[in-house]
Amino acid sequence: METDLPKAAGRLFLRLQREMFRQVAEAGFDDVRPRHGAVLAYLVPEGRRLSEFAELSGQHKQVIGTIADELEALGYVARVPDPTDGRAKLLVPTERGRAEVAASTRIIAGLEAGIAEAIGADRLAELRRDLMRASTAF
Repeated sequence: METDLPKAAGRLFLRLQREMFRQVAEAGFDDVRPRHGAVLAYLVPEGRRLSEFAELSGQHKQVIGTIADELEALGYVARVPDPTDGRAKLLVPTERGRAEVAASTRIIAGLEAGIAEAIGADRLAELRRDLMRASTAF
């Protein structure tokens, strides 16, 4: 069945998201919601400013601030002073946040392995490159 790109991309995204968060919950992180991915997907040990999360995720800074508040209350992140600018704060993963990121990384690898099995590893690599190129086409 032929379909347009938004439908095909949306279907893939929603199925990946649903399965990923199902497995994340099974791994012991049942309080994580899909919206939290705008921060969790871009967490790094050294931390990032909220503006960086906004740029990387494509979300507004205010949305990222709300998500950061939620994740801080849940124990996944902490706000610490930015060593390069005392006025700024960095969002860094806590031990629980690092554990969730590690679990998500394993889960994503498994999902990607399943896709590679279905379409081939070379085609998956090509799909990833094409999606990244397409995301900057307009």
